[in-house]
Amino acid sequence: MTGEAGREGQAVSSSLPRADASTIVPAESLRDVPERWPVRSSRWALRTGRVIGVRTDEVVNAETGFRRDVVVHPGAVGIIALDEREHVLLVRQYRHPVGHRLYEPPAGLLDVAGEDYLAAAKRELYEEGHVRARDWRVLVDGFTSPGMTTEALRIYLARGLEAVPEHERHNGVHEEADMPVAWAPLSSIVANILAGDLHNPTLVMGCLAAWAARNGAGYDALRPADAPWPARDVIPFDTSPSA
Repeated sequence: MTGEAGREGQAVSSSLPRADASTIVPAESLRDVPERWPVRSSRWALRTGRVIGVRTDEVVNAETGFRRDVVVHPGAVGIIALDEREHVLLVRQYRHPVGHRLYEPPAGLLDVAGEDYLAAAKRELYEEGHVRARDWRVLVDGFTSPGMTTEALRIYLARGLEAVPEHERHNGVHEEADMPVAWAPLSSIVANILAGDLHNPTLVMGCLAAWAARNGAGYDALRPADAPWPARDVIPFDTSPSA
């Protein structure tokens, strides 16, 4: 880069604050923490009786109050099922809100009260992927859109796969009735995610986490399948709106 553009670029770079001991977060402190501001009032703006509801909260902070619409969602689990060749099991599913047919890993809602997270993941892998797995690990936990919804997502790594016999397979309905199964190398999925060709957030989060584990401490260093999920446990799903 030369000329004025080059000089401007240098000026911008030289003005950036430098990381030093006072601004670098220690690894042991690099974590999200629960915090809940008071809510003056809460009411249902929408109740569908299906997956979601919309709750309007009047939130109070130290200076003022403000209103937030919260999409109340029960949360979900997803599964990156990896075979011995490091191919990932995928399904193709039509997603009406975005008008796309997406490649996705098996996944499902945590909409059965009291159901164990791992049990839900095993059910979804059986129903959507038509396989079972012997080895399970927690890959990654996340909030899908924390500015607007309570949805929390846990993604598992499943290995040691075996096919479910044809006569035992689950028959899906609605969008799941037309959901073919495919396989792709983990390396190809990562490359296509970075190329902007794959968009499902469970696939993006899960495969990038699997790639990081594979090229880091290894799959066996991941958290055990029954690891606690405290971030989801503190979400106020049961807040009772006043109207």
